[in-house]
Amino acid sequence: MRGLRALLAVLLCLAAAGCGSDNPFPEGSTMARIRERGVLVVGTKFDQPMFGFKDPTGGRITGFDAEIARLIAKDLTGSERNIRFVETVSRERENFISQGVVDLVIATYSITPARARLVAFTDPYYYAGQDLLVRIADTTINDVSDLNGKTVCTATGSTSVERLRTLVPRATLEIVDAYSICVPALTNGRVDAISTDDTILLGLLDQHPDMFRLVLKPFGREPYGMGVRKEDTVFRDYLNGLIARWLRDGQWDRAYKDTIGVSGVTSDSSRPATP
Repeated sequence: MRGLRALLAVLLCLAAAGCGSDNPFPEGSTMARIRERGVLVVGTKFDQPMFGFKDPTGGRITGFDAEIARLIAKDLTGSERNIRFVETVSRERENFISQGVVDLVIATYSITPARARLVAFTDPYYYAGQDLLVRIADTTINDVSDLNGKTVCTATGSTSVERLRTLVPRATLEIVDAYSICVPALTNGRVDAISTDDTILLGLLDQHPDMFRLVLKPFGREPYGMGVRKEDTVFRDYLNGLIARWLRDGQWDRAYKDTIGVSGVTSDSSRPATP
């Protein structure tokens, strides 16, 4: 009888998917696999101060996107340290998701219909506006319309490209893999402006305050989402739940204050509505 009771206990334990397991996520889900692995793998950018930036001295990834990723790692694995960042430039975001190089992408990733056909996006966790960064002494560019006849640097795969082509068709676009490439081009006069989301430009401005100025005339609003595999709606819905929780309990605000907020810019237009 004791043997029978022991066998029944084992069967009941297996049926409950546990026997003392500390994995609280549905069996077979992406969350469960990450919990079992013990490390969250996140695609982000390494060259965008205030969002995703690799410290050249210590190698730590800093910025708002990095802090959001660490919040996810903490919820999934128990510690924000259980994370591995993979550098992911704009043109590689969809590939890295579909090929399983990363678990998700958090990389100033604007939600668009074209991209949503390839990946599953979460609800917006941030809103940005497209703006212009120019040389501090250049008084000829004060609005997007002033770019006609000028040369503008922006990144491959970004929504900035199509908006510029539509609004200033007579501008010459220099399209590169990373915004960090635009900085020396603007410094030496090879391009007249850098155009992308204002928060990315703020990060570049923070590094070169005596050389550049932000025009502060946004001409488009960009909702940022986290990208996961197209079919992985369970993981997407889990992440949506986290975003809603952070907006309610103050974790979103703390992440903003510690990163973008250091520049003195308020979160009024960037913060999604609290659910």
